Amino acid sequence: MIIEKMTILSGTDKQGKAEPLKQVDLFPGDSLALVGPTGSGKSELLSDIEQAACGDTRSGRTILINGNPLTGTSTGLVATLSQKTNFVMDASVEQFIMLHAESRGREGEPLLTSILDMANGLCGEPITRDMSLQVLSGGQARALMIADIALLSNTPIVLIDEVENAGIHKFKALEVLAGHRKIVISATHDPVLILMNDTRLVMKTGGMTALLSANDGEREYAEQLKKMDGALMQARECLRRGQTLGLQEAM
Repeated sequence: MIIEKMTILSGTDKQGKAEPLKQVDLFPGDSLALVGPTGSGKSELLSDIEQAACGDTRSGRTILINGNPLTGTSTGLVATLSQKTNFVMDASVEQFIMLHAESRGREGEPLLTSILDMANGLCGEPITRDMSLQVLSGGQARALMIADIALLSNTPIVLIDEVENAGIHKFKALEVLAGHRKIVISATHDPVLILMNDTRLVMKTGGMTALLSANDGEREYAEQLKKMDGALMQARECLRRGQTLGLQEAM
């Protein structure tokens, strides 16, 4: 199924009041950040999208694809990446990718190389083709899934819950998925990730309240924050490897 537009039609917040924002339209390649304090309804909105809500959830929202509600024949459109994404399949990385490629009628070997290259660019721990899925760390598992979603799966909508806590290179992950024409919706508290998205949806008391885009001042500020974040990531990696930090490394 080719998706030209996904629409979120409003429902009610946790107090039963109509949501201030009535409709959100998203197109292939768009990235949307869900922002708001804990308990503001970000996870519930992700769940509504994952379930293809049709006025039948607590919020009463409706999800439309190309202007129509999803039907039973429109399954497999959404991939969800949570903080606890792990594999239950007892197989090697190579076996998993080759089987997945075969199920989609794709040639496995070139995809295997591309997926591993992309996954290894997203996490600090190397992933090899002969590794068992069961021994992958949380960050490795999520990096492999992102690469698989981007290069092999035909899932056009990707939902991410707090990618900043996933143990992967968060900026690259967002760029990879949006760059492959996925609609990417992420719940996040990270200010740089929020400003990297095309738009941000503000959630309050379980309701959609505003849809904002970064202005020029915010984009400039985001670049400064990104440099600071890069320094923090570099310091973290040094400490994880048992190295010591000096003033030069901290700057």
